[in-house]
Amino acid sequence: MTRAPIDVSSLRGSPGLSFYERIDVVESTGSTNADLVARAQDPAVDRQALLAEEQVSGRGRHARAWVSPPRAQISLSILVRLPGIDPSALGWLSLLTGIAVVDALRGTAGVAPELKWPNDVLLDGRKLAGILAEVAVTGIAPAVVVGIGLNVDLDQSELPVAHATSLALAGGDTDRTALSAAILAEFARRFTAWERAGWDTTDLIAEYRNRCATIGIEVRAELPGGTVLTGVAGGVDDTGRLLIGERAVSAGDVTHLRGQY
Repeated sequence: MTRAPIDVSSLRGSPGLSFYERIDVVESTGSTNADLVARAQDPAVDRQALLAEEQVSGRGRHARAWVSPPRAQISLSILVRLPGIDPSALGWLSLLTGIAVVDALRGTAGVAPELKWPNDVLLDGRKLAGILAEVAVTGIAPAVVVGIGLNVDLDQSELPVAHATSLALAGGDTDRTALSAAILAEFARRFTAWERAGWDTTDLIAEYRNRCATIGIEVRAELPGGTVLTGVAGGVDDTGRLLIGERAVSAGDVTHLRGQY
């Protein structure tokens, strides 16, 4: 199957991307996140985006592999610094990214995805995209790299897991240049607003709740150490933890008992 490459010049010329100091597209790499984590060791490096047509050692949450055929996904990482942020609020960067991906796809791809806590993007109950944030540099101006893996032009036999889907299978727009530009622009807009708000999460909590399919339904959480917690997800707290009954969950695999993912 012949798949079109990302049009780099068109991408860089897209509106709303002046936020970024650098946008690169490479043919192949091990991990776009790892590449930007390495760049982040230079304190002058900030607001950079890296896309790969093929990612051979990509990772999701809990070090799970994330790979696809060349030019069938959007494999995108963004490096930002967050001066003065409370370290407890850093987890909101990945949730903000989830909001940005959902809104970009709703506006560009002709589909209506939702979020599964913390930051899986679902379409009709199936996983369309995953997000992974990694702290590259700590301190008063921490550097964080957030990676996005979006299934665009995968057919049924190419899906990484049984509960996944792709924009092609859902009948959505598969122009990866336009999709990448929309995601980058929406991330930039939301990050800028969050920074101007002094990293206050009040608005983000409300925006996240409106897009999260996990909130309000019964879930099963497998927590570190083997503990299993079942209950109704009531919301998220100010650090982005999922509230199940009276308990706040910060890590673990959460299953929607309605639909079993």
